[in-house]
Amino acid sequence: MGKRLIAAGASVLISTSMAQAQGIPISPAGTPTTMIGAAQNFSGHVAVDIKAAGDSAQQGSVGMVDFAPGARTAWHTHPAGQLLVVTDGKGWIQQDGQPRQNIQAGDVVWIDADVRHWHGAATTTGMRHLAVTYLKNGKNADWKELVSDAQYNPH
Repeated sequence: MGKRLIAAGASVLISTSMAQAQGIPISPAGTPTTMIGAAQNFSGHVAVDIKAAGDSAQQGSVGMVDFAPGARTAWHTHPAGQLLVVTDGKGWIQQDGQPRQNIQAGDVVWIDADVRHWHGAATTTGMRHLAVTYLKNGKNADWKELVSDAQYNPH
């Protein structure tokens, strides 16, 4: 009787842990593969690793973005905002009409919804950030024109 009770208890525990595991999907490292940033959205060499793509079950996407020195995004907005966590290097971020700001490893940046901006590496130093981009009506970004060299480095 004791063995059956233990077996039944173990069965319940295993079933419970399997059900919980179904609610916690894990994307193994290295999947999906690294993509090179599209030329209409980035200047310079930018590599993007999508860590979690947004869909109807998720409210955002997460990507690790590597910018080579001098590389940057185009001007863009996010309909529901974006969170950047700078993990390596140094770079810049600029809101349209405002001065460019320095960002570096350890900085956390919140970009409000519909704020026109760009971000990228400094001229001589690469930069990596984790980008958490929230979705609104299935969309995470509205891409605009590329940032010119004069806009990127006005000095």
